[in-house]
Amino acid sequence: MSHLVSIQTEVRDPVAVRSACERLKLPQPTQGTFKLFTSTATGLGVQLPEWRYPLVCDTTTGQLAYDNFGGHWGDPAQLDRFMQSYATEKCRLEARRQGHTVTEQELADGSIKLTIQVGGAV
Repeated sequence: MSHLVSIQTEVRDPVAVRSACERLKLPQPTQGTFKLFTSTATGLGVQLPEWRYPLVCDTTTGQLAYDNFGGHWGDPAQLDRFMQSYATEKCRLEARRQGHTVTEQELADGSIKLTIQVGGAV
């Protein structure tokens, strides 16, 4: 029996952040305090492609800080790609941690279908 799940993603797992960066071939994130346009943010800094300022993941609160000036300083699609990769990696990590098998399929629309096999049933 299959089940569909909707997930509201909070970025709380540093291992999944690193795995998402690897998946997207981004530089590894670094812990620190980062300058945004008029402020600073502390957490794991992720440099998205062609973004002027880093995406900063506060893994304590799950919140993200960034300044892309409404898309002028960074394409929002890059943030969407990161969030999709983070959610995928987090799901994979948790499923494996519980002893489940995970298969992944990229769909034509760019979304990712994960199938988690629990105890021999799909």
